Amino acid sequence: MKRFMLIAASCAVALPAFAQNIATVNGKAITEAELNNTVKALIARGAQDTPEFRKQLTEELINRAVLVQAAEKAGIAKKDEVALALNNAKQEILIASLLQDWSQKNQISDAEIQKTYDEIVKENANKKEYKVKHILVKDETAANKLLKSIKDKKAKFADVAKKESIDSGSGKDGGDLGWAPAENYVPEFANAVKAAKKGELVAKPVKSQFGWHIIQVEDERAAQAPKLEEVKPQIQQMLSQQALQKHMQSLRDGAKVEVTEKK
Repeated sequence: MKRFMLIAASCAVALPAFAQNIATVNGKAITEAELNNTVKALIARGAQDTPEFRKQLTEELINRAVLVQAAEKAGIAKKDEVALALNNAKQEILIASLLQDWSQKNQISDAEIQKTYDEIVKENANKKEYKVKHILVKDETAANKLLKSIKDKKAKFADVAKKESIDSGSGKDGGDLGWAPAENYVPEFANAVKAAKKGELVAKPVKSQFGWHIIQVEDERAAQAPKLEEVKPQIQQMLSQQALQKHMQSLRDGAKVEVTEKK
């Protein structure tokens, strides 16, 4: 018996009457259009369209037809839990197709993206970015000792970070966290950064959920806005999601809904 190959996509399509058959199972046809649509769906998921691949899919469609016919003959679809699952699957397909169709017909324009980008840039115009280094250790005593050794110039910040910091990501770079707004960090860390002066080593270790931080603010500058091209996909996705949510809410608001109260 041919082994079964799981197909990760289901394709429900209206087929023309003249569609060519690739096989029949107990007199019921499997059409070339069914195969083509299945191939198309799987190619979208990374598969390659080859003769061998089509041969395997043909066998899978035959196997599925055999099983579906057996299920129908056994009356499986009449079971309550199966009928409910089938109905739920139908609803999910209809909803996904409806929303996809609406989104395709209501594309976000470049003008909308530009407007949102300009608003974001304006909102962040007065914000700052900080170039920060830190050393993270587990306990306060160790943090104080290391901070003192750096202040007394007995050790260099970068060397201590490489040797002692439990933040391995920044530790290997001498504690460097690069440029970022303070809001990117946990509140305790962010507050210490904003309160520090440029070039200053924060006077005391700062405790956060991760441990104890020795912090140095090397520099600060006005927040640098990314170029539109860099953030256009994210803005487009955000606006699309917002538009879709608004559309779904309008459908709900326009529906007559009556909730039955339990007695």
